[in-house]
Amino acid sequence: MRRFERLEQIRRLDPARDALEIYRLSSAYEFPWDYTRALELALYRTYAVPSIGRLLAGTAELTDRTQRRYDDTTLLLDTVVEHGFDSDEGRTAIRRINQMHRSYDIGDDDMRYVLCTFVVMPRRWIDAYGWRRLSRHETVASAVYYRTLGRHMGIKDVPETHEEFEDCLDTYEDVHFAWDPGACRVSDATLGLMASWYPRPLAPLLRLTTLSLLDEPLLEAFRYKPPSDTARTLVRRAVRARGRLVRLMPPRRAPHFARQNWEIKSYPNGYHIADLGTRPVPGVRGCPVRPSGTSTARASSEES
Repeated sequence: MRRFERLEQIRRLDPARDALEIYRLSSAYEFPWDYTRALELALYRTYAVPSIGRLLAGTAELTDRTQRRYDDTTLLLDTVVEHGFDSDEGRTAIRRINQMHRSYDIGDDDMRYVLCTFVVMPRRWIDAYGWRRLSRHETVASAVYYRTLGRHMGIKDVPETHEEFEDCLDTYEDVHFAWDPGACRVSDATLGLMASWYPRPLAPLLRLTTLSLLDEPLLEAFRYKPPSDTARTLVRRAVRARGRLVRLMPPRRAPHFARQNWEIKSYPNGYHIADLGTRPVPGVRGCPVRPSGTSTARASSEES
């Protein structure tokens, strides 16, 4: 297979009708490492919205059980990519996601913003560091894919196009990014988790590397001291160099899904999709007692 042959395959598909297939080809064949890094960054930057960061801090899941929560989130989201919305596995994963989210008082604006990060951050990352830029087919398919996911999650007023997702993300961050002590604890725990995947003496270097890849608004929201211009330049050049090296390598012949990532460490003996995620107890760690008879779009979508 030639290096650009799969891109030619993607361009022969319809980005609306074949959105799932295009997204799977892009994320599991063309850019599996880049999508992993970009989606990590997507989730990470949501902490800088205080209403999200405070909620996550209040549950203590991302501070006390950081690896487990990282694994569950990654596996649930990627199950849908691997198996599709209409598969038993995909429906089970979406049901678990909805069960967890509806246990907390999460506004549609925050839910919509998180969805926007999944659409926008991979394109920005790959255009900056990938072995090629994303094609228009891939960006359109990504927007369609996450619109579908948003519908299954009962999120209202999801943007239509990639450009609308991008505008929604930038506008929301301009208004809402701010420092919060709880959010900062979640951020520190996440940075610590990423460093824990490598030998301990490398931890300071890995933290510097991660901070060098963050943008100014994100650094300001967490009140992190910005890395030096030299550090930023070296780190970003190194990641770009990786992309250029990948371009010279033979194309991937088999898909690589998130469950195959070596960073996933919580389930050495395997897992059941229905067992992933948390089961919040009403009244404990920010989980409200749900009023009887409550009916919302998000709740009903659990059975969709």
